[in-house]
Amino acid sequence: MNGRLSAEYRGLEVKVPNLFRCPISLDVMHSPVSLCTGVTYERASIQRWLDSGNTTCPATMLTLPSTDLVPNLTLRRLIALWASTAAPSSSSPAASAVGPTPAAAAAELLRRIADPGADPCPPLRKLAAFLSDDDVDEFDKNALARAGGAAETVAFVLRRADREAAEAAVRVLAAIAASDCIEEESKRRVAAALAADAPSAAASLARVLRSGTSLEARVDAARLVESLLRNAAPGARAAVAESEDLVRELVRLVGPADEKKGSLDGQAVAAGMSCLAAVAATRRARAAMVRLGAVAAAVRVLEADAGPPGQALRVLEATVGCAEGRAAVCESALSVVPAVVSKMMKAGVGGAEAAVSVLWAVCHRYRDRRAVEAAAACEGGLTKLLLLMQSGCSAAARQMASELLKIFRVNGKSCVAGLHLFGFDSVEVH
Repeated sequence: MNGRLSAEYRGLEVKVPNLFRCPISLDVMHSPVSLCTGVTYERASIQRWLDSGNTTCPATMLTLPSTDLVPNLTLRRLIALWASTAAPSSSSPAASAVGPTPAAAAAELLRRIADPGADPCPPLRKLAAFLSDDDVDEFDKNALARAGGAAETVAFVLRRADREAAEAAVRVLAAIAASDCIEEESKRRVAAALAADAPSAAASLARVLRSGTSLEARVDAARLVESLLRNAAPGARAAVAESEDLVRELVRLVGPADEKKGSLDGQAVAAGMSCLAAVAATRRARAAMVRLGAVAAAVRVLEADAGPPGQALRVLEATVGCAEGRAAVCESALSVVPAVVSKMMKAGVGGAEAAVSVLWAVCHRYRDRRAVEAAAACEGGLTKLLLLMQSGCSAAARQMASELLKIFRVNGKSCVAGLHLFGFDSVEVH
């Protein structure tokens, strides 16, 4: 953190022992390590100093015979103990401040959030702003996320409150669940708190997705849905995945951010498609996904080149696992198949395998004439299949690609030859 918190966070101030501060950044140390000179620094700060070519200790300026970094576990435990017991106090102008502590500032905010007679929005917004601020140290964010009852209290507000408070709760929970700097245990607690009443959580998240005041809030809701789907117990996952209101709103999130311009938002597409891929992991949800437009949404993403195509290809791979999905793909084969082929080698090995799985299902296993015709007309398909077979793909993907080669050996003008090779003997081949 840069010296002192803004006025928005003044209520979260605590006095910090100088021993706990890194001599370089002056922030509370999260991962303290010691040099051979005996001086302790935050690991990231001293590593940057050494990586810049410096060969001296920043505090003593002594030449370093060794640049080994030794974790200072005793100091780390002391800092953790201090963080769990320190209380915010009015500090002098000279005192520097750091973020909230679970026993004091966080506890007070959570008490206000849980108070049935108080408006939970202001403290929720303060928590969300704190967790989302890049200038706040990761140590302090994790201290807040670990605070007793934090995830459970905010999840309760999400499930029970009106739209405005539910949206504010979503911002707090998403800041924990989707942040790279937050410990996995805190993320699992968020998912568990939501899963405690999965149907109500799904309904509330669908409401934020439908009527959120900003695209950012809707994206955060989708990220929470994905966290719930990936971390909750099977029963809770099924309850969420089979919520048609929720799936409908996820499909809509992947649609144009601007109806007039028809453009797609990259963040919304990434969050929505990743979430739909998680929904598709529940087999019983796939037919409803298709009926609600998941196939069309995935193809739209591929055609618009709106971000990495891997998730869209995985959604299509899951949907062709049910009859409704295969029917939707084959009915729109002239748009679906070229979109899949065009992105086959642009989505990494996993995405390429998903693309081959889609093509194999409709062209080889179920031998739909419309899909075969569309595949045979695609230029470059043969080359892409051969490249995939030479890559580090799985044996199953290599076998499927091999069985598809006979289609892509023909060009668009000799489509009937491809049909004949694929067993459509009623077609006369010249």
